[in-house]
Amino acid sequence: MDAKEILKEHISKFTFLSDEQLDYVFGHFNLIHLKKGQSLISEGDFVNHEYFVIDGCLKAFYLNDNMKMFILQFAMPTWWVTDFDALYNKTRATINVDCISHSTILSISNEDREKICHEIHEIEHFFRWRTNKGYIALQKRLLSFMDNDAKFRYEELLALYPQLYNLVPKHLIAAYLGVTRETLSRLHQAKH
Repeated sequence: MDAKEILKEHISKFTFLSDEQLDYVFGHFNLIHLKKGQSLISEGDFVNHEYFVIDGCLKAFYLNDNMKMFILQFAMPTWWVTDFDALYNKTRATINVDCISHSTILSISNEDREKICHEIHEIEHFFRWRTNKGYIALQKRLLSFMDNDAKFRYEELLALYPQLYNLVPKHLIAAYLGVTRETLSRLHQAKH
């Protein structure tokens, strides 16, 4: 399936648009191919786009002053990623987004997203729904960090996204869970 069809199918799961409307919406996206390790957003960048993953896997992360990495999000096919704070508040990026594997993504500018949302009510509904789902997922993740131990968070991650363990290097999964690589190995061995 090509990028246009993947985006159309994704949008159509949540709202109805005519083929003409879907074509019009797709016309506001640009196709980008990125290599493994390539950066999409770096801390300090101005951010004017959000990205829809067609193929591959990206990570959104923060590096603290000691260069310790904290993974905020993995972005797999049909997921969205950007520095939403920088995008909506027109500030510089505070996070980084780069490719874990070769990736194909679609980008849409903030201006184009606002334009099509103004013109097509159903697209505005789609983006609002998507934002709400992202907020809910983030809230659940934060609550899990507050209430659950590393073993539970690891098992929860595998239950929700079983493909991640084979797709993402283990040190990145450890950074996402907030544990060391050694702790992740112990958790994996205990489960299997």
